Amino acid sequence: MLFYLNRDEYIDTLKPIDISIEMSGDSTGPIAWGQGKPIIEPVRDEHFIGSIKEGGVVNFNDIKFNPHAHITHTECCGHITEGFFSINDVLKSYFFEAQLLSVRPEGKEDKIVSLSQIKEVGIIEGVKALVIRTLPNYENKTQANYTNSNPPFLDVEIAEYLISVGIDHLLVDLPSVDQERDGGALAFHHAYWNVPNKPNTTRTITEFVFISEKIEDGNYILELQVGPLKNDASPSRPVLYKKMK
Repeated sequence: MLFYLNRDEYIDTLKPIDISIEMSGDSTGPIAWGQGKPIIEPVRDEHFIGSIKEGGVVNFNDIKFNPHAHITHTECCGHITEGFFSINDVLKSYFFEAQLLSVRPEGKEDKIVSLSQIKEVGIIEGVKALVIRTLPNYENKTQANYTNSNPPFLDVEIAEYLISVGIDHLLVDLPSVDQERDGGALAFHHAYWNVPNKPNTTRTITEFVFISEKIEDGNYILELQVGPLKNDASPSRPVLYKKMK
């Protein structure tokens, strides 16, 4: 189905590009922050079993996981504030002009995406969401265990730049925008959300996305939906639509 953005541009809603990563109790990843595998198992008690294979009348699973450690998720400033903020209250619109760009983190032991790399590519005027794909873009990103691996992260200087050009929604294919072990500083998170001075309650960060090599850099429409959980972060399904003329 074609949806016209204006007289000259449209998207085909029957051709979504899902950049979320599925979570499974059988998979080995993605996993981060020292957590074990997520658990998906039937409810069992003396009167009931939630598995048809085991003789029950319905499949009825309990699921135990951490959104920050096991799945594509979107978070708000409540991730780092003493006061409570819920992503389900923060995110109230779901379609945004977006840009996908690819960068190869610099450095050897500490691999970092620098401000100069982002500026070299350039941000498309008017976009509200930025999706960053890090290179090399191995398929095993969808099943990697990132704990104690010191994955790439973003230079804190990028945060102020993104704010200055109007980026409200940042998406990365990493477990975090910050370094895995930084002594609890979480510098990028704090700068992007202006915490603790005056927490910004409209910007979001989405981590653990995966963008196939087949998807070209450029201008898209992003649909960003989150699970309706009252929590600082929630599993999310970011979907891109190619803009066409």
